[in-house]
Order: sequence, then structure tokens, then C-alpha cells
Amino acid sequence: MPNTTARLTLAALALLAEALHLGWEAWHGGIVTHHLMQRTDLPGISNAWGLLILPALAAWAAGRLPRTARPRDWRPVALGFLLPLLLGAALSLSFQLQLQSLTEIVFFGLLLLAVLLPAHRPESLLGFVLGMSWTFGAVLPLLIGGVIAGLSWALRSAARLAWRAVRPA
Repeated sequence: MPNTTARLTLAALALLAEALHLGWEAWHGGIVTHHLMQRTDLPGISNAWGLLILPALAAWAAGRLPRTARPRDWRPVALGFLLPLLLGAALSLSFQLQLQSLTEIVFFGLLLLAVLLPAHRPESLLGFVLGMSWTFGAVLPLLIGGVIAGLSWALRSAARLAWRAVRPA
């Protein structure tokens, strides 16, 4: 049975953070709406969707946390959250500063890391979405993170199957 306290706590923290973010946006010109492919003739997605997406994503990720009291068991989880959080924030910052080549380097580096590291874990997706949500809202990072997580899972699973097929018995 999932740890209900952890789920509620992380969901409440995500809701609070997003409410503060949207409050700041509202006081500084209104809640931002992002248009698909940055074209105003295409549908827009409001940052207000983060009020639903971020707490739900946090609760989902918290439900998959290890149920152990040993601190060293939490190191991979913490690293799996912090690294995508920092990479998502770096990607957002480089985009906001209009550093196109740095944005590309961070994005393709992120894809390479997703092949090498288990980026398909819930804490990684949560960290990535949180890291990018202050610039892009929650919907676009969730879509991008979902694709990256899917690629990570598929490539790592294929590599594991290939290794089992060729390894000595």
C-alpha cells in the first residue's frame, strides 16, 4: 500500500509551489499561455494547468518511493530527482536567455544521459517537469519528459534483452 502521508505531503508542496508561481505571474502581467510551436494561430496551453498536473505528478512519484528507512537507499532517488531538476532548469534558463546553441547542447546531453541513466523513473520525470515548469508551464515539460522517459525505458530494456541474449550462460 502506498505511503499516503508522503503522497499528500509532496502533492501539497507541489501545489503550493505552483500556486506561488502562478500568483507571481498573475501579478506581473497575467498567467502565461504557451502556444504550440510558438505560433499564436495554434492552440494555447495555460500555465494554470500546473495546478492539476504538478500535484498529481508529485503524488504519483511519491507512491513509487522506496519504503525503507536506510538513508543510503535514498541516494539513487535523490540523484534521480536532482539531476533532471537541474537539467530542466538549465534548459529553461538557456532558452529564456535565448542561447540557442547552449539550449541544443543541454537538450542533446539530456537525451544522451537518458540512454545511459534510468530517466524513466517517476522521480526523474517529476524533477524534469519541476525544473522546466517556471518557464514552460507543466504541460510541455510533461510531454517532453514523457517522450524522454519512454525512450530511456525502451532503449535500456532493449539493451538488457540484448545482453541477456549474448552473455555467457
